[in-house]
Amino acid sequence: MEQLNSKNELKNWKESIKVLLSEQVIQEKVKELAAIISKDYSDKNPILIAVLKGSFIFIADLCRKLTIPVIFDFMAVSSYGDSMVSSGVVRITKDLDYSIENRDVLIIEDIIDSGRTLNYLIKNIKSRNPKSVEICALLDKDVPGKFKNKIKYKGFDIPNKFVVGYGLDYAENYRNLPYIGYIENII
Repeated sequence: MEQLNSKNELKNWKESIKVLLSEQVIQEKVKELAAIISKDYSDKNPILIAVLKGSFIFIADLCRKLTIPVIFDFMAVSSYGDSMVSSGVVRITKDLDYSIENRDVLIIEDIIDSGRTLNYLIKNIKSRNPKSVEICALLDKDVPGKFKNKIKYKGFDIPNKFVVGYGLDYAENYRNLPYIGYIENII
């Protein structure tokens, strides 16, 4: 699937997506995660590191429900490009702006797929000597041969489908959907 260019494709793009998680279900889970994180970090001032681009909507909704002070930073890490399958090569395309040394860090991820990117990111973050590092992921996909990473705050376990919406994309399309869905003829 290429970028949506023709008027017909633009008109019908939502019709090809099947809803996996509704907007309401997502928002309830985000509220639940925020309550747990707020409790666990009640006496701390964590740095939330959003992994771009996919987690930008998730972190925006999550932070509005947190009841603790937080600092935000962002990293862009890529192993996909415009493909649906990881290239296996992870690279940082945008690094942190703040030092995380001796700080409590909470990595905010949209989806854990193969776990390769997250595994790389955890090693990179830990090399910067934070006080603690935890993971908050909205989605954990059931993928064979997956890297095992400890996700302390997990939203949903999902089947091995290529998902879009709520920040997740395919070739930069579909990020603006308020729900998470999949395109039936893909994976």
